[in-house]
Amino acid sequence: MSLSDTQRAILELIAERIEHEGLPPSQTEIARAFGFSSVRAAQYHLEALERAGYIERLPGRARGLRLLRPPASSEAAAAAKPAEEHALALPVLGQVAAGVPIGADIGSDEVVLMDRSVFFPQPDYLLRVKGDSMRDEGIFDGDLIGVHRTREARSGQIVVARIDEEVTVKLLKIAKDRIRLLPRNPDYAPIEVRPGQDFAIEGLYCGLVRPNR
Repeated sequence: MSLSDTQRAILELIAERIEHEGLPPSQTEIARAFGFSSVRAAQYHLEALERAGYIERLPGRARGLRLLRPPASSEAAAAAKPAEEHALALPVLGQVAAGVPIGADIGSDEVVLMDRSVFFPQPDYLLRVKGDSMRDEGIFDGDLIGVHRTREARSGQIVVARIDEEVTVKLLKIAKDRIRLLPRNPDYAPIEVRPGQDFAIEGLYCGLVRPNR
């Protein structure tokens, strides 16, 4: 399915925002950026991008867009590289809890060779998920998640966080007086970071690989 010039431009905007800010634009921001008179016009183009397999829309979320394929310009740039440059060797550094925090088994010698187009933006390493507290984000027990190493994150992003030397993947929520790590499964309770607790952002979630089971 071919895309219109407007749809290609919207796809470029989504990719750029995810790469630089870690979050896709909202439908309102897309409508404003392209001068649409209503959000419905933005929805029309997003539906076309989803049918073409470039994005996935996640119902019930204000910024519920997931990039499945990079824009054509990114694909062309990747195709111009020698074949060996398409491969990305990612170390599996341990396990991350999607339930309650568990110790990260850092130091594993396991390395997974991946195509660079699988993740966006490019991850620095993989962690293996244990548990199902991020089920509603499509992250399941046994998945390998890509992590883009950073110490900074914004409220509403999915992060890998360290709490007292234990590591977990959760949705970050930052308020004036507290920080919470929220599961995406109603069977689990939020984790509230207590004053004085050793807490740090280890990285941003940027996609997953589901091993054959």
